[in-house]
Amino acid sequence: MNRKGFLKSLGLAGVTAVAAPLLIHCGNDDDITDSSSGTSTGSGSTGCSVTNTETEGPFPTKSPSSLVQSNIVSDRTGVPFTITITVQNVNTSCAILQGAFVDIWHCDKDGNYSEYGGTGMQPTNYTTVHFLRGRQTTDSNGQVKFTSIFPGWYNGRATHIHVHIYNSAGQSLLVTQIAFPEGSDSAVVQVAASTGYKGMTGYTYNANDNVFSDGTANEMSTISGSVSGGFTLTHTIKVSA
Repeated sequence: MNRKGFLKSLGLAGVTAVAAPLLIHCGNDDDITDSSSGTSTGSGSTGCSVTNTETEGPFPTKSPSSLVQSNIVSDRTGVPFTITITVQNVNTSCAILQGAFVDIWHCDKDGNYSEYGGTGMQPTNYTTVHFLRGRQTTDSNGQVKFTSIFPGWYNGRATHIHVHIYNSAGQSLLVTQIAFPEGSDSAVVQVAASTGYKGMTGYTYNANDNVFSDGTANEMSTISGSVSGGFTLTHTIKVSA
């Protein structure tokens, strides 16, 4: 079974089995691309409701507590990428949430994940390495920051980042994914055309993605920067804590 087939086979039951209950997200807004600056802006939800729950699989981090690190690049090469995530608590009128554990993971420029491989879902075997995975604890601003490389993509999925958030006691609060703005001058398109990445031929856009096709209003990130200078992603995730 390939990755796309896996996600389809999960269905609603599979999603809820690995994550918190689904909550309805706010209305969908169009992505805005500033072609003059190369900045892509995702106009996400401004309401105080829990961010969409998404599947954790098929390549979740196996031992996230062993990967407490802000620089998750390891030996991977690609366009420099800085990730800043802010966590808010809907139970306190979306005030920031300090002391939460935030795990992230994403694929490399070739679409491969560490800790997995050697199967039909990912032929390249990376079972013994741990690149592009990390855990940080939210600071007094409710933020965590990671140094990484811009993700590539793989068949059936748009560019994305996986996130799992826990409270300070280690209780799971939310499993979600971060979506990337798309457009002719978006970071996704610019990076795909850069050295070492595989272009956009065969790319699955958010609207056709098995995970994001129901909308990305509160999962859409804001990305700025350039291929030469690197890109920066910012995103706010809202949980019930």
